[in-house]
Amino acid sequence: MADPFYITTAISYPNGPPHIGHAYEAIAGDVIARFQRSQGRDVRFQTGTDEHGLKMAQAARSESQEPREYAQKMSSIFQEMCDVLNVSYDRFIRTSEPDHHRASQAIWTAMEERGDLYLGRYEGWYSVRDEAFYDESELSAGQGDEKLSPQGSPVEWTAEESWFFKLSAYQQKLLDHYAANPRFIRPESRRNEVLRFVEGGLSDLSISRTSFDWGVPAPGSPGHVMYVWLDALTNYITGLGYPDETELFERYWPADVHLIGKDVVRFHAVYWPAFLMSAGIELPKMVYGHGFLLSSGEKMSKSIGNVVDPFALAERFGVDALRYFLLREVPFGQDGSYSPEAVVNRVNAELANSFGNLAQRTLSMVFKNLDGVVPTAGKAAEDVALLDLVRRSCEQDVPAEFGRFAFASGLEAWMGAVFACNAYVDAAAPWALRKSDPGRMAEVLGTLVEAILLLAEAVEPVIPDSARKLVDFVRTDGPIAQPQPIFPRLELDEAPVTDVS
Repeated sequence: MADPFYITTAISYPNGPPHIGHAYEAIAGDVIARFQRSQGRDVRFQTGTDEHGLKMAQAARSESQEPREYAQKMSSIFQEMCDVLNVSYDRFIRTSEPDHHRASQAIWTAMEERGDLYLGRYEGWYSVRDEAFYDESELSAGQGDEKLSPQGSPVEWTAEESWFFKLSAYQQKLLDHYAANPRFIRPESRRNEVLRFVEGGLSDLSISRTSFDWGVPAPGSPGHVMYVWLDALTNYITGLGYPDETELFERYWPADVHLIGKDVVRFHAVYWPAFLMSAGIELPKMVYGHGFLLSSGEKMSKSIGNVVDPFALAERFGVDALRYFLLREVPFGQDGSYSPEAVVNRVNAELANSFGNLAQRTLSMVFKNLDGVVPTAGKAAEDVALLDLVRRSCEQDVPAEFGRFAFASGLEAWMGAVFACNAYVDAAAPWALRKSDPGRMAEVLGTLVEAILLLAEAVEPVIPDSARKLVDFVRTDGPIAQPQPIFPRLELDEAPVTDVS
């Protein structure tokens, strides 16, 4: 049986429509999943929506809807986004589903049986937007008397009866795990942040609320619903059939990677492993906190009207072009910037002018001069040298970089092979050989077609539709047809794609 690989994204909070940041994470997760499948792994890929909590209840109220009705409507938009962007998830999970309620209550019960839960009273600073509690020392000053969370969201003083988790008892256990598993938190900058936080001391964590009822009921505690992060994090094992000893759970857990935004690393790298330790469940292998996608250098915000609509982007630029830009432009793990100009420049230069043009002119010459019959590659030194270079790039360099989530570096290596092919075309000049040496022309074109197939298959995780169409076009039964351009050039003279609703 193939080696299992389980990847999850963070589940999106659907109190508003999706933006390009949601699309970025979903696409990155999909590229990882597709790449691992291409390496022969038995992949399971999960994404979804996190539908409980006060923020969702308030958003539903503002729309004069019940939370469940609102969650259904909004979650369907997030699932549609994944489908439009060609995200090949195995399960799109929703935390309002019955099996998730059951799993969340099961992990609560396991933590309670360990003696790690107790009833008390919570008084402290709470951010509705972040669905998170913060210590006074973590807050900054806003306008007037306003206090802000580390994420810049308003906090309010909250006092209510609450169940607590003995997070303080897990400080040393977490530090020991980080030390024994240095790749548990990646990239290194996120690991250092978490180490500093945990070394500073951990307070027990409030894990239930009584001020609202839209959530998973806490077992045996009427009036209490689970703190949204305990409920939300459990989705990663819900999707494998927890608490039952299912074949899925046995095959895929522990997860190979939880792919998340850097703003929720604490929840995944501190709270989640502590919950799992308490419940007696093995910890995931890696938590990877990627950076933010900025809009022309600014953090996206509805208040300034620069939130980018992924549906409009996909329609304007094309799904594969968008996917390529996001993985090529931003070194994964770091913050990066989106702008329409950057998309057009990157896609035109690399997909349309370099790879697309290489494929178009090569296949057009095969169609026109060889009756569409693809010849075999040449054996001359320059032919062998080119194919050796392309194979090394596509079968060694690109997989090595993709395997460590260095997508920009992997695509840089891929582009190096594309450039080598274009240089080979210019040097060999098959259009001139058509009359002077048609046999050599055929060898050159055969070499190029073989290189193009290698390049298409290597980049297929990033641009799956375009790459697959190209491979299928060449590997047809019989002669190839008249080729059509794969990547049309993009233009800038179109309407903006910001969502100002």
